[in-house]
Amino acid sequence: MKTLIPILGDQLSHDLSALDGADPEACILLMMEVDEETTYVRHHKAKIAFILSAMRHHAADLRAKGWTVDYVTLDDPDNSGSFTGEVARAIERHCPDCIVATEPGEWRVLSAMQGWADKFDVPIDLREDSRFVCTHAEFDTWAAGRKQLRMEFFYRDMRRKTALLLDEHGKPEGGEWNFDSENRKPPPNEPLLIPQPLVFKPDAITREVLDLVAKRFADHPGSLENFAFATRADDALAQQAHFIKHALARFGDYQDAMLTGQPFLWHSILSPYLNCGLLDPLALCQEVEAMFRKGKVPINAAEGFIRQIIGWREYVRGIYWREGPEYAQRNALDAKRPLPGFYYDGQTDMHCMAQAIGQTMEHAYAHHIQRLMITGNFALVAGIDPHAVHQWYLEVYADAYEWVELPNTLGMSQFADGGLLASKPYASSGNYINKMSDYCGHCRYDVNAKTGSKACPFNLLYWDFLDRNEPVLGKNQRLSMVYRNWSKRDDKDKAAIRADAARFLETLTR
Repeated sequence: MKTLIPILGDQLSHDLSALDGADPEACILLMMEVDEETTYVRHHKAKIAFILSAMRHHAADLRAKGWTVDYVTLDDPDNSGSFTGEVARAIERHCPDCIVATEPGEWRVLSAMQGWADKFDVPIDLREDSRFVCTHAEFDTWAAGRKQLRMEFFYRDMRRKTALLLDEHGKPEGGEWNFDSENRKPPPNEPLLIPQPLVFKPDAITREVLDLVAKRFADHPGSLENFAFATRADDALAQQAHFIKHALARFGDYQDAMLTGQPFLWHSILSPYLNCGLLDPLALCQEVEAMFRKGKVPINAAEGFIRQIIGWREYVRGIYWREGPEYAQRNALDAKRPLPGFYYDGQTDMHCMAQAIGQTMEHAYAHHIQRLMITGNFALVAGIDPHAVHQWYLEVYADAYEWVELPNTLGMSQFADGGLLASKPYASSGNYINKMSDYCGHCRYDVNAKTGSKACPFNLLYWDFLDRNEPVLGKNQRLSMVYRNWSKRDDKDKAAIRADAARFLETLTR
């Protein structure tokens, strides 16, 4: 009995559910580089190169382990350009008795795969992705009947399920579930002590992919000049070990910090490898826990890192599949302003935005605070269309797949879901940015000025955002004190803020 097993670009794992019980001698593994996936949005050049190179290396690894791999390259003249088209061609080539696949991570691909049963005269076995801690059914059970789906309570259940950072009595190590209050230190004044991630020199396979991407996707955003991603599982594991040894201990303290010219700080740079399958999320968390138990990293670092993976990462996936495709259309604040052009070139006088966007275009990477409190915060307070913001994040980050990016953007960053994820909008003035970075000291705007042409745009837009959205946000309990402060302001002061904000927003359109 011959089995065809399609493997997608974010399923680069040897423990994939589609391979469970499979006999290498009776299976054909189908891997496909298709135009449909590289162009449904204008992905960052480095993102495309990373995924294609990782796919080609994974195919070579599978062959070395005895699997037969039918690999279709993007520049194959017979390439149909779609998953469905390539499965149809593979059926003609191999005449399989059945197709076994692991479910994809995105609605649009799942819809296509669910249609295979009607298109092909071959039985289809579509299996749940077992690489996550929480199943779809478990998340739905947890969410059922809850008025608010707060991540913190979900995270505690995942800690209990995995037994990570629990003592012998099943209680959280250190007496608390969450040590986030200890993880908000401003950046230290010691740039020479900041660890740098490993850099992987492109091999022959990667160089071939880089040439292909440079020619075929010349009009896509981003640069290939700084390409340094691991594209093999062994190299991804080396990056994991490097982070755990050199950066994890101070990750907790400085995970919210930002510094000019320092894109990585103490962050792991592992999310691209986790999300495409080169790394095992639970095994990574267990390694982090082991370092805590050996006394080599403090509890706030271990807990903060583990929370990002078995807490937030699993949580947003659950939200994505539970809410369905309609979630992508939500716009609770009715924000409609077009995305400014500087999101693609970083050409803005706002130093914080120029830094976050500049490194994004160079590395297809920015850490979570740069995404949430710089580029996301600006889009929120400026009233940018959240669907345009969603598309931008999906395009420009190497770790961005819709299941993880969409809830983070529409829900957490842009409050477009009306508070399903976040209890209040993550909006702030320039004060937060000044506290957590050195950006403001390099900016032509004055973070201490509240009005006028030199005032930090975040100061103007923050209060203007609250003012224009008061009909929706005015009853939010977490914003009650902020709105009381706004109501006490002099009418002339309010008018000046509104006028200055309007003038600044007009420049975005021009």
